[in-house]
Amino acid sequence: MSRHPKSQLAILRFSGELSTKARATRYRFTQRLLQNLRDALESQGIEPGIEISHDRIFVELPEGASEEVLTRVFGIQSVSRAERCEVAGLADIVRHGEARFREHVRGKRFAVRARRVGNRRAGDLRSADVMRELGSALLPLSAGVDLDNPEVTVQLEMSGNEVWFFSERIPAQAGLPLGVEGRAVALVSGGFDSAVAAWYLLRRGVSLDYVFCNLGGATHHLGTLRVTKVIADQWSYGDRPRFHTVEFGPIVEELKTHTNPRYWQILLKRLMLRAAERIARRARAAAIVTGESVGQVSSQTLQNLAVISQATSDPILRPLVGMNKEEIIGVARRIGTFELSKVVGEYCDLAPRSPATAASLEAILAEESRIDLGLLDRCVDERSVTLLRTADIERLAIPDLETDRIPDDATVIDLRTKAQYDSWHHPGALWLDFGHAMKAYPSFDRSKRYVLYCEFGLKSAHLAEFMRKQGFDAANFHGGTRALKRLATS
Repeated sequence: MSRHPKSQLAILRFSGELSTKARATRYRFTQRLLQNLRDALESQGIEPGIEISHDRIFVELPEGASEEVLTRVFGIQSVSRAERCEVAGLADIVRHGEARFREHVRGKRFAVRARRVGNRRAGDLRSADVMRELGSALLPLSAGVDLDNPEVTVQLEMSGNEVWFFSERIPAQAGLPLGVEGRAVALVSGGFDSAVAAWYLLRRGVSLDYVFCNLGGATHHLGTLRVTKVIADQWSYGDRPRFHTVEFGPIVEELKTHTNPRYWQILLKRLMLRAAERIARRARAAAIVTGESVGQVSSQTLQNLAVISQATSDPILRPLVGMNKEEIIGVARRIGTFELSKVVGEYCDLAPRSPATAASLEAILAEESRIDLGLLDRCVDERSVTLLRTADIERLAIPDLETDRIPDDATVIDLRTKAQYDSWHHPGALWLDFGHAMKAYPSFDRSKRYVLYCEFGLKSAHLAEFMRKQGFDAANFHGGTRALKRLATS
């Protein structure tokens, strides 16, 4: 194996589901898992050095390399950094184990865990004998044995005349190797829900392309790309997902002009499903994934979800359907999308005061009959497509909207919450919450220069973009509040 002069060994354990598969299925899943592992290592600039047995995968890592990337490959149950030794018998195991762990257990309570992996053969040592003898050798150095709550756990796995010593098991994500269950398309908005829903399907072995129906201009597009790229770069090893951007501005105007405001949200969701359906068929995808959860918003009542679902004959997968918002946000933190998603607004100016919570299919079909559905086909045909794994997202930013200074004559507007504004704001800045600002900006004084800021610069960039289109001299402070604080104190 030894591809790296100073290398370390990682043991990877298969997800429990793989071990229950029939032989042909297990072989196919394992080959895909190995392909995905190689892609994960290469993404970190590591030349793959991989061995496989019936029960374990062994990965050689260069000195100093982290095994963390391996825990993000679906199909792996756990990872351990290990030391491999060839042994001739019980005395050899005790000698190597005592040398390996003597400093770890010194003055601490410890336990020994040993297990045999692979097929048992005549003459193999019993795990109980190994634990007893190694524990006896380490005991004089320690503060005693504690099998229930040890400070140090001495762990080893044995197969034939080889033993692997390690001290911890790092949990991985388990699931199925990405790609073994075909392809679907995921509707994404940049918020918490759609990113987490996509992650759950990836963990079940489903490769994904992404469909973004843009309601918020270039800034919303950029924010959603950033969120989805995290999913692509950190969780999609072995795949090359595509990001389809469908400009929904013309469709929103069509709904505003021809339909009842009470049904806007339901009509919009049905049209988004139809856009995803059209793209899914071109991508040979078998299903559509959404981040909907029952009762979370007015369009997600059970009755409304039933009506929305009938917009397409494709299967709709809703992995978050029974989850609470707090649970969803917890997963977003764990998978790395939380910080980006929390500043990507759910942009939509189709928010009626009294939305329908139990729409009938008949009413919705009557409203849809007033819409030019050919417009949807044209928007889908004119979509843009981004290869997420290779895209340089930051090059897609809007440089002329950004500024890193505050001109003396500028009106500065803080778009954060009132509590954040009261805690700290730029000297002389006015406070206006983002939702109100989006409605009020047409009445602003057009003779003034404006600099806008928010936590991370996404909401403020969005408003600056809209103001520019209306002829205002408006800019977003690049880098958000943190960068502005540095400027203010320098």
